[in-house]
Amino acid sequence: MESFKAKSVIVSRKPNKDKEELWSVLIALFKENNPHLKGREPFKVLEYKDVEKTRIRELKNISFYLAGNDLVINNLVNASVNVEKGIVTLTGKQKLS
Repeated sequence: MESFKAKSVIVSRKPNKDKEELWSVLIALFKENNPHLKGREPFKVLEYKDVEKTRIRELKNISFYLAGNDLVINNLVNASVNVEKGIVTLTGKQKLS
């Protein structure tokens, strides 16, 4: 398991050219909330290939943006990623007002 201090994350999928392969998931880590509104660059991008699904656990406030097909999770204290048998699990702690 990898753990990071991050204020927000954006979870996206990356299509594979070979239709027999599974998708890749991208998890971009940011030092501020709503980086997609400000055009901010992530301080780290994690890419996991051949992923069946991504689970999000222990987080309460998640936004799904239809324009970009991305999940944005703000108000994080930390985020952790675990990968096991084609399943990526994203957990963390949020500080909600």
